[in-house]
Amino acid sequence: MAACFGVCRLHMRGTGRLLKLCPSSDLQAQWWQSRTSFATKARAVTKTPQTDEVCTKGTFSSIQDERQAQAERSVLISCPPKINEKKVLNYISKHGDIKNHFFYQTYGTYAVVEFFNRESIAALTEDCTIPSIQHEAPVPFKSRLLTLKWTGAGRQPNVPTTLKCHEMSPPPINELVQQLSRQESIDQQLRYLTEVYQLTEENISLRFLVCSLLRDTAAAYFPECIIRPFGSSVNSFGKLGCDLDMFLDLDGVIGQNQTQSSGMSLEYQVKRVGSERNVTQSILSVISECVDHFSPGCVGVQKILNARCPLVRFSHQPSGFQCDLTANNRVAMKSSELLFVYGSLDARVRHLLFTVRCWARVHGITSNIPGAWITNFSLTMLVVFFLQQRTPALLPTLDQLRDLADPSDKCVIEGNDCTIVSDLSKIKLEENTDTLETLLLEFFEFYGSFAFKKSSINIRKGKEQNKPEAAALYIQNPFEPQLNVSKNVNAAQLERFVTLCQDSSWLLQNREVQKQSAAQSAGQVPAWGMAALLLPSSGKLKGNTKAKRRPTKVTIKKLLQSLKSSVEDAGQK
Repeated sequence: MAACFGVCRLHMRGTGRLLKLCPSSDLQAQWWQSRTSFATKARAVTKTPQTDEVCTKGTFSSIQDERQAQAERSVLISCPPKINEKKVLNYISKHGDIKNHFFYQTYGTYAVVEFFNRESIAALTEDCTIPSIQHEAPVPFKSRLLTLKWTGAGRQPNVPTTLKCHEMSPPPINELVQQLSRQESIDQQLRYLTEVYQLTEENISLRFLVCSLLRDTAAAYFPECIIRPFGSSVNSFGKLGCDLDMFLDLDGVIGQNQTQSSGMSLEYQVKRVGSERNVTQSILSVISECVDHFSPGCVGVQKILNARCPLVRFSHQPSGFQCDLTANNRVAMKSSELLFVYGSLDARVRHLLFTVRCWARVHGITSNIPGAWITNFSLTMLVVFFLQQRTPALLPTLDQLRDLADPSDKCVIEGNDCTIVSDLSKIKLEENTDTLETLLLEFFEFYGSFAFKKSSINIRKGKEQNKPEAAALYIQNPFEPQLNVSKNVNAAQLERFVTLCQDSSWLLQNREVQKQSAAQSAGQVPAWGMAALLLPSSGKLKGNTKAKRRPTKVTIKKLLQSLKSSVEDAGQK
């Protein structure tokens, strides 16, 4: 695979070195091997011997196109619980040469198989049959979601199982805390957290394949359409287990205007509807019916057509993804590209963001349930804005990215200028040498004392501005400046965020006390540094008033005083 997101995970600009993982246990080594076996095949990188720096190949759009092409050459196969990998691949390869493959488990065992060309899929599906189901009638919809079964002649129940399945979910938080506590520095803790939480090559490929399978359904009405993933699935900040956001791209259906050199032209006769929103609602309503009735593996289909951005929500059981489908959501795709650019400029951006997101989710700052919580996108904007405030700045402003753009990068969506540079080599930043520990501590200090009551966040200008309206938290939408992306956040939730920042800053500054106590303990390593911030006792608030917040700080101080006393007592003995 010529271009991939795994490449930009290791890309560092200006630091002159490759960030490496900390020493790991045998369990971690096995985990790393399982994560990188497929990725090794998928990467095309260039390394310089002086810096061991890894560079990305291609622009954001070219990477998306390559991923899309890979998905079109792939099939998803449900496999028996006990199978021999070599035997399965030998059977499938009879229909065409296999380029890549991997196995995983959700509601059963599945294989993703990518061929070298799409013709191999046609050869494979020629051998497929519609199953016979007792007491039920099958819907004869042929997709690239297949089931592999042993026949009577080929059944081998005693065949050795040699299947290695790739992880599709992050480790439990208690396991993560223990692994973080074994690292030698806070910088290594942040790198390790990123590695175990970020989307793997396999997971990204599966997401594009699910979009491609859904496109097969939508193509019955719109043959030229494409279903594209956006958001966390493509912006390089996706966490294992995150939702799959998709949009139905109909630009290819609408096409370009014909030249009229002959003085005549042809047009399609079409239905006329009152507004573009009504068109979107109608299209999504029809697609949702098709997905519900015809697409195998799609369950719990919901139409949410009266939302500000109409969508269809459902679960894709074979992949385990929760899916949201919108239509012509071009601004959201541009936001994904912007975050991809920021994540590609410096590896510290991704390490800090993954850490802050994990910290926020553990303490209930963010949530999967809609409400007054800070969203992941708002939290990302807060991190980006903080990094723009560094001296020197770690990230450029959005206006700077626009000014560096070529004429071919010009992009206007619904009257909003969404232009950003696509050639990352044009972005030149003064070298910033802040460590990850410094960035994390000062992120908490920055927002623990930020003037949220009067100031708003604006990453386009990279500076604080007076609030244009009364809102607890005002973060200007990067590409729709008239909108506040954090309008849902209320004063109580913002106050919880500020207080947790203050508590976490204080706890990080006292990390040496906790680290020293680890030498006095046998068995499990006590949590320290970032691991301590993920414990429920480290600032998790039960209420929103100042009176209710005080006991949390007192508890932390007492805990550290106790740890300090135990260290001193041990030293005297």
